[in-house]
Amino acid sequence: MVKEPRLSTQTLKVLGALTSRPGDDLSGAEIAKRTKLASGTLYPILFRLEEAGWLSSRWEVEDPAALGRPRRRFYRITAEGVKSVQAVVRDLTPIAGSLAWSM
Repeated sequence: MVKEPRLSTQTLKVLGALTSRPGDDLSGAEIAKRTKLASGTLYPILFRLEEAGWLSSRWEVEDPAALGRPRRRFYRITAEGVKSVQAVVRDLTPIAGSLAWSM
């Protein structure tokens, strides 16, 4: 059984970046740019989300020599990931609403 990923602030930022364009593949560099997370923080999160089945990934198919740069890895949120994120949002909404203080 795969353990559910820990939903830290950084993990929520990554999920936010991936759900902002569902169905699109985003490179790790693109996710880093959107979330402003360092690679040492980002890639372990991506790995854990993929292990949990929330993301899928693939390597760029073009030849790195022809591209003049290393291949990129692209990430996409899975249907399971979307369902899990929706459940998290649903669970957190009442909590977040109760945190608002009236002055």
